[in-house]
Amino acid sequence: MSEHMNAEPPSATDIRKLKRAQRQSLSAKEQQQHSKTLCQNITKQRIYTNSRNIACYIANDGEIDPCLIIEHARFLHKKIYLPVLSPFKSYLYFAPCEADSVFRPNRFNIPEPVCHPSKWVTAWQLDLLLLPLVAFDARGNRMGMGGGFYDRTLAYLRYRKHWKKPVLAGLAHEVQKTDRLDRQSWDIPLNYIITEAQHYSASYP
Repeated sequence: MSEHMNAEPPSATDIRKLKRAQRQSLSAKEQQQHSKTLCQNITKQRIYTNSRNIACYIANDGEIDPCLIIEHARFLHKKIYLPVLSPFKSYLYFAPCEADSVFRPNRFNIPEPVCHPSKWVTAWQLDLLLLPLVAFDARGNRMGMGGGFYDRTLAYLRYRKHWKKPVLAGLAHEVQKTDRLDRQSWDIPLNYIITEAQHYSASYP
């Protein structure tokens, strides 16, 4: 039997390390071009055009940058939100992101909009949630940075049979695609993944 057939599948740690390295290795020019093409790809989608309240993120660690999507959404007078860490638990709320918003870094050194918590909204108040990721597969499985914040925040979707908000779309570089990710009981699968090259509609088993 060949060494290839005996090879163990890569672990989650190995996949996370590889995909982080691959996205971090992209040049500034490649990052800029991917961001531009991503914006062109997603703004044509019905999930975007039909959405009024959209949560996005600020790119970090080589993530594909959605800044042009934010600008486009503002031009169309859509409401844009960014994730903020709950001060009490490992959970996300979403704060409005305005053109004149002031930011401060959270405990992971990721900028968050500064505003009174009364202006925060919950995930189920959103129409569309654009998530960053480390790796994905065509079945809608997403690997994040390992903190589990999005999975905990979206756990309620496991119990919803009909009315499900928001639509979940992962944003990534095409290089972050992998053949298969194991789905854990706490994982919340995505509805779509959009890259600079493709639009994937998740196919659940």
